[in-house]
Amino acid sequence: MKGSLSPRTPGVLALSGAGLIAALATGRPELALIAVPFLVFGGAGLVLAREPQVTVAVEPDRLRLLEGEELTATVRVRNDGPEPVEVEVAPLRTRQLAVTPAGTVAVRVGARSEAEIAFAVHPLRWGAHGLGPVSVRSRDALGVTTWEGRFGERMDLRAFPREEHLRELVAPLRTQPFLGSHVARARADGIEFADIRPFQVGDRVRQVNWRASARRGSLHVNQRHPEHSSDVVLLVDTFEEARDEAGGTLDSAVRTAAALARAHLGRRDRVGVVDFGGTLHWLEPAFGTTQLYRIVDALMSSDIALSYAWRRADSLPLRVLPPGALILVITPLLDERSIALVTELRTRGRDVTVVEVSPLDLVSPGPTAADAVAYELWRLQREALRARLQALGIGVAVSEPAAVLAPALEEVNAFRRSAQLALRA
Repeated sequence: MKGSLSPRTPGVLALSGAGLIAALATGRPELALIAVPFLVFGGAGLVLAREPQVTVAVEPDRLRLLEGEELTATVRVRNDGPEPVEVEVAPLRTRQLAVTPAGTVAVRVGARSEAEIAFAVHPLRWGAHGLGPVSVRSRDALGVTTWEGRFGERMDLRAFPREEHLRELVAPLRTQPFLGSHVARARADGIEFADIRPFQVGDRVRQVNWRASARRGSLHVNQRHPEHSSDVVLLVDTFEEARDEAGGTLDSAVRTAAALARAHLGRRDRVGVVDFGGTLHWLEPAFGTTQLYRIVDALMSSDIALSYAWRRADSLPLRVLPPGALILVITPLLDERSIALVTELRTRGRDVTVVEVSPLDLVSPGPTAADAVAYELWRLQREALRARLQALGIGVAVSEPAAVLAPALEEVNAFRRSAQLALRA
């Protein structure tokens, strides 16, 4: 710990020095008698001051939690010296981390004993937050000298975004030849009925449709659709966001992406993620629970970065966008660059669906009539943009902050089915 004079010590020494100088200048010894006690107090404090033998450790009960949850961090203060000491402890934290009790906490630690201070730590937002080290300050018995130091190392506290459990997902147009939960268009062994055809050599007896065979006078077998998995790529738009004190569209986008990743991985799909905006980060599609943790960690590093770069489909690595993959673009539709990227992907024949993180609840019209007209024009412009995307065959699911996402995904599936029927016609 680093020692220094307490804030009042220079004043005490200056007062005693001024009294001695005044006594010499005026020849009045009573002024010196007034200054001597202050001088003795300061000198005794400096002579008797000893650096406290204090060690401090921070022990959180866990380092991973969900957004909105709370953890307890225990600060253990141990005094190995022969005298009791007064210790003030203040945990260092980021602005997105609320600590209770707030500020500095003082505790008296006896000789060769230990004391504990419990802090309640509440992350205000998802992401990685720094917890620790702790700032420690102690004074000698007379309060002349102060020792300060920092103990412990910075620990990364990870608050995972809360995610909605989805039962409805966007059905991909094309699947991969791996076992999954999506009904494929191909005909092979499966559960979903597809058609009936005449019996051929090599067909199994359990495939025979006995009713159809009896009705037609010859053996006929059932054809079924197999259950396959799909490749899903989550494109998170970080060009711009709408935000207020409580949160923004980026927060909603990260929660939506985490929910979609968990749901698709639960159906044995390969899932990847691309953070496109001021910077470009990606995670290649993969299976399993390990991939879910990788995706969540990647999403927690997402942030809005100012950039004038124009992202094109060519800027996305080919291995991140496998052929036939379902591309879910999670965007507030606020930046022309992201809209142009979505349009380009669709014109290249990609299976694209837009999950719009609506910024309407974060924007309010101004006080004047002109502001109200501008706000309504902006809303109409957004509706026209959705219609333009749907005209290209892109389903748009609108995710409201306080609404459930599953009904919006069901509407997208209905739109995609109607679009396919229109193309076949």
